Amino acid sequence: MYEKLKDIRNEKGLTLLQMSQALGYSSPNAYARKEKGERKFTLDEVEIISNIFGLTVEEIFFNDELPKAGNE
Repeated sequence: MYEKLKDIRNEKGLTLLQMSQALGYSSPNAYARKEKGERKFTLDEVEIISNIFGLTVEEIFFNDELPKAGNE
């Protein structure tokens, strides 16, 4: 998930500083730690990121693979 988040940010041409500012952090390092998975995002932050990227929360934060049914 975290690599996907970074990839989307880069595709959108956004910097760590820009993301940090949009989320109200005092430094880019605060966002970078969350993007690396060292800290968790709040639901409010997830919604802001979704709006910035123009994607749904599911598209950004959830795996694209569907679970297999049964005991395969």
